[in-house]
Amino acid sequence: MRILALDSSGLVAGVAVVEATAGQTLTLSEFTIHYKKTHSETLLPMIDQALRIPGIDKASLDAIAVASGPGSFTGLRIGAATAKGLASVLAIPILPVPTLEGLAWNLWGSDGLICPIMDARRGQVYTGIYEIKEGKLQTIRKQDVLEIQKLGEQLKQQHKCVTFLGDGVPVFRGILEQWQKEGLQIRLAPGHLNRQRAASVGILGLTCLEEGKAVSAEDFRPDYLRLSQAERERKEKREHDPISK
Repeated sequence: MRILALDSSGLVAGVAVVEATAGQTLTLSEFTIHYKKTHSETLLPMIDQALRIPGIDKASLDAIAVASGPGSFTGLRIGAATAKGLASVLAIPILPVPTLEGLAWNLWGSDGLICPIMDARRGQVYTGIYEIKEGKLQTIRKQDVLEIQKLGEQLKQQHKCVTFLGDGVPVFRGILEQWQKEGLQIRLAPGHLNRQRAASVGILGLTCLEEGKAVSAEDFRPDYLRLSQAERERKEKREHDPISK
């Protein structure tokens, strides 16, 4: 089983090819970039490199795993369009992997709680609470958009050490340090694990396939979790302007 994995949900763009064979899972190639480029510029060239350098034929792919959201609306749309286009041409399914689960999987083998946080603006984060047990990702709190202070309240109730990762960490570092002063045990993921990795999406994609969660290119939709800013503004205008209703 060979899977092409894509993640363009955040500031980082990632592409990987993972393979499961003879009871073993391998990452055949992985490319990650987080440097002054838009995902529309980098994603297709990275896919080409991830396949061409190890000599992988697109026809040998069995599915495409993609970080399905939440995250950057533009990034998710780029990833979705790319995955849908390739899956349609190759006649293979798409494996939607929740963005926060992909981030949490970076810390496989760690103890305590894993809490990815992505900056959702307005004092909010995209987040979830996870734990690795018996080699599997266990969901304590499903991914959602949440005010950062409410997240802190929930974590303090768990009475466990929490490892944070994601682009929300530098944004809310001061708040995390305050939680630590208030008694919450906190660790920060190291630099090579603290952002999205396509290989993690690919590995979870294999689980998604085993659980029968594959979807067709036609049916795949990103999970934004909330309305875009433009959609929110239109909704607010309709609510306050009877004429526009």
